[in-house]
Amino acid sequence: MGNSLKAILAFMPSNKCQKYLLEDLEEMPVDKMVDLSGRQMRRLPVHICSFRELVKLYLSDNNLNHLPPELEQLQNLQILALDFNNFKALPLVVCTLKQLCILYLGNNKLCSLPLELRLLQNLKTLWIESNCLQYLPEVVCELSLLKTLHAGSNALRTLPPQLQRLQELRTIWLSGNLLSEFPPVLLDMPFLEVIDVDRNSIQFFPSLAHLPGLKLVIYDHNPCRNAPKVAKGVRRVGRWSEETPEPRKRSGAVIEITLDEKPLLPPATKSEPE
Repeated sequence: MGNSLKAILAFMPSNKCQKYLLEDLEEMPVDKMVDLSGRQMRRLPVHICSFRELVKLYLSDNNLNHLPPELEQLQNLQILALDFNNFKALPLVVCTLKQLCILYLGNNKLCSLPLELRLLQNLKTLWIESNCLQYLPEVVCELSLLKTLHAGSNALRTLPPQLQRLQELRTIWLSGNLLSEFPPVLLDMPFLEVIDVDRNSIQFFPSLAHLPGLKLVIYDHNPCRNAPKVAKGVRRVGRWSEETPEPRKRSGAVIEITLDEKPLLPPATKSEPE
């Protein structure tokens, strides 16, 4: 089906058109997964909400800006992908899905997140990259089981000190923001394993050698004057990361040691709950 035809049919409310988009998806799939990504949909067919045992629902790459209240019926849902849509606000019905483990909200137009997000106490992975966030919503700090937070490509200038509450957090991606200094709160999070602050405006890095859980720090593409010091065995991706933690001086000249390899990126494929 061509994308143009899909777009036309998605805008038409008739049952026949919606059935064509769903490709005769009338019964609950055996694998308890529905993938409607890339269908050019402007609204979610309410019929999907009748699959009460559904565990995974992928709605990526559509034209959605709202969700029906009937979505609340999907109380077994663990994965919900809403990335690459047109959401300016997170529909509150999402916050009623209390079994959610993974929530993808990247590449929308979100400027904030609702306080009701705190109801998702089983959430382990939250992707909010490529939105319009100028600050990290403090409600994120109330998601006590969160392990992975991807907040890259926003307009963040700092992180709230309350982030320290997330003692299950292991990976935080902050690339492509407006950080002018390394977020101080991260220095008090010894359980972090991966820190990505690539492509920011950080000029100086404090020592990270005291973080016992750290395995990887990505700090490339910052106007930094030094590399972060790390404990033995911790991998660094950025300037002066291989041989020495600082530029070597020879006869008064500074010789920069750079890495040719590209910085690691968050996983390209969507992960699933453990």
